[in-house]
Amino acid sequence: MSSIRIAALIALAFSGVGAAVGCRSRSGEEMKQVGLPTEVAPAAEAPATVAPEVDPDRVSEATSRVHDGDPPTVADASRATATSADELFLFHPTKYPAGNWTPDRLTFEPVEFVSGDGTRIHGWFLPVDRPRATLLYAHGNAGHVASRADWLRYLQEELRVEVLAFDYRGYGRSEGEPTVAGCVDDARAARRWLSERTGVSESEMVLMGESLGGAIVCRLASESPPRALILQSTFASMRDVAAMHAPALAWLVPKSKLDSAAALEGYRGALLQSHGDRDSVVPFESGRRLFERAGGDKRFVVVPGADHNDWMTESYSSELAAFVDRIAVDRGH
Repeated sequence: MSSIRIAALIALAFSGVGAAVGCRSRSGEEMKQVGLPTEVAPAAEAPATVAPEVDPDRVSEATSRVHDGDPPTVADASRATATSADELFLFHPTKYPAGNWTPDRLTFEPVEFVSGDGTRIHGWFLPVDRPRATLLYAHGNAGHVASRADWLRYLQEELRVEVLAFDYRGYGRSEGEPTVAGCVDDARAARRWLSERTGVSESEMVLMGESLGGAIVCRLASESPPRALILQSTFASMRDVAAMHAPALAWLVPKSKLDSAAALEGYRGALLQSHGDRDSVVPFESGRRLFERAGGDKRFVVVPGADHNDWMTESYSSELAAFVDRIAVDRGH
């Protein structure tokens, strides 16, 4: 089957997905501590073989259109460069200056570091006096660090952990265009920077990931186990998400792409994982499969009635606080 034919099928299969789960904002009243944008479904992770090369600016334009809630077109799908079409629909970045980059009641330092291929990556470092833990935070597939200001404030003020939140390439103020391999490399660079800045070894850090970010920190954990791992609304594999939204095309997603379950199989450290039992973006069963592959000290928190980004409830915040209490004590603070 030609790449153009596959691209056409992808566009048809996902013609309603972007509009159905387009990015939206939620106020702090709807979530007790956070106000995150709903991710555009990694459903749009529609698989395909590599399509003909095109101008990266045109790929970026197509991605932005899907992020705004418009369905992808056949032309969009055919514009996947060395980035495959599934990755074109996976990433939905918001670029600076969109959003509030000077949030109230958040103490942070804008930082910049270089990824493995020289791409300049931007992030926010949130210091805390006598931190109870040092945490690297990887967000989901939409928005940017400024979109997570309320959540970062909660981590800083309520949990008293120092945090580095960074934007993948192509997001926020970071350079480049997003790819799976590039975003993983950006996370590696972020972890190195955080270790150098705080003097905390990578093995003593906490890795936290939200949805796509969970898959990325699972990859990091497989390479160098952290002190603890926190996963929120994360999938066992990218193919699982494709199977939920376009089952006839899921086989086109490479099995090894963002295979979080395989990455987590050898992990034996502390794990806190949460998932809404009504998640319409990442299948709840996929989250359970991911959890089952991990060993060691682990806990799975079901968030009753919660959709993809509705996980920040009082019950979950209590579980998270207790988890941080335990690992903070373990670190001797």
